[in-house]
Amino acid sequence: MEHQLINAIETALGWSGAEELGKGFVRGSMDDPALVSRIMTPNRLLDIAMRRSLNRPQFRCFQKGEEVHPAIYYTDSVSPRGQSIPMVNMRSLGRLLQDGATVIMDQANVFDPTMEVACRALQWWSRERVQVNAYLTTNDAAGFPLHWDDHDVVIVQLAGEKEWEVRATSRNVPMYRDSDPNNTPSEEIIWSGIMRTGDVMHIPRGHWHQATRTGSGSGKSLHVTFGITKRTGASWLAWLGDWCREHEIFRHDLDRRHGTGGEALTAAAARLVGERPPADFLAAYEQETTLPRHVPYLDILGPLDAVVCTTHFPPRIQESGDTVDVVASGKKLTLAAKALPALRLLLSGRPVELRRAEAVAGAEVTEVAEILVKEELCAVLTPELSSGYTDLVTNAVS
Repeated sequence: MEHQLINAIETALGWSGAEELGKGFVRGSMDDPALVSRIMTPNRLLDIAMRRSLNRPQFRCFQKGEEVHPAIYYTDSVSPRGQSIPMVNMRSLGRLLQDGATVIMDQANVFDPTMEVACRALQWWSRERVQVNAYLTTNDAAGFPLHWDDHDVVIVQLAGEKEWEVRATSRNVPMYRDSDPNNTPSEEIIWSGIMRTGDVMHIPRGHWHQATRTGSGSGKSLHVTFGITKRTGASWLAWLGDWCREHEIFRHDLDRRHGTGGEALTAAAARLVGERPPADFLAAYEQETTLPRHVPYLDILGPLDAVVCTTHFPPRIQESGDTVDVVASGKKLTLAAKALPALRLLLSGRPVELRRAEAVAGAEVTEVAEILVKEELCAVLTPELSSGYTDLVTNAVS
């Protein structure tokens, strides 16, 4: 899936592909103001908060370095029948922001179509799971204190300015579950400066960093952080732990009294490592992800006129003589080989208008689309979902 944001990030950072992720700190700048404002604006972020029932930790507010108690900016919206729904009190939140505060929306990709499409594009690009958090800071508000993340991040400054400090790691490639708490920050400052609208920064896992508007006076900052969690050797070994149950030797009790059987277990473990190398784990990881949420296809609501592939990772299309297999999200579909042109179009990750697609992929494209939608590899392209692609991803048939 070609996505303007990914192209802009690669250009800004001097990257030629996802293999650069995690290799080192780097920063740059986009040269397209229209693209930056298209991704997210402060008012759009607040509009999302206003229209949804959000709870901590999905939506949080910080002031003077401390988290603001939710009771200060949440209220219950009570219907005429007495039904109570927790909602952000926008008037109270506005006062906090006017005084200087930071609001954080975790997993903005769950609530906003543009963020959803951007994360899906980054997942297809990186072959890893991605989520995006949005941070809006006003006036002199401080950010989080010096900390490190257990995943790689790509940060895009979308509005205003914020001062950053990035330090080296104090433990190589630390993990969320680790043998060392890694609580002592590195003294080595790699970069400090101001991120301005359009700037992009990649901070690899484990690098200490902090951001603030303290001392910046009146103004604002909006940035989004795409968190990309890559698989590790520990992930592979955990996966092997599940596979070992296939072999009887691993299901037997360990002999505490006589200590026998250790050599046989060691040999069996070595065979298992050879049978299921890291490449097999990475391929299986993509297939084991669950299907994403989307609007179901109901023919009673109208005909299917446009679709888009919404799997977390690119489906695999495998030709086999008179048939073609589609493998994605733990499913395997087998279709006649004549469906291949339609499959390539429909599984491209780009929106497909079926009426126009028939001229390119044949009359069977609508029938194939219905199969893919019913199997949940593609989704109905609703106006809301379509808005996430507008001006960022071109239609498959244009």
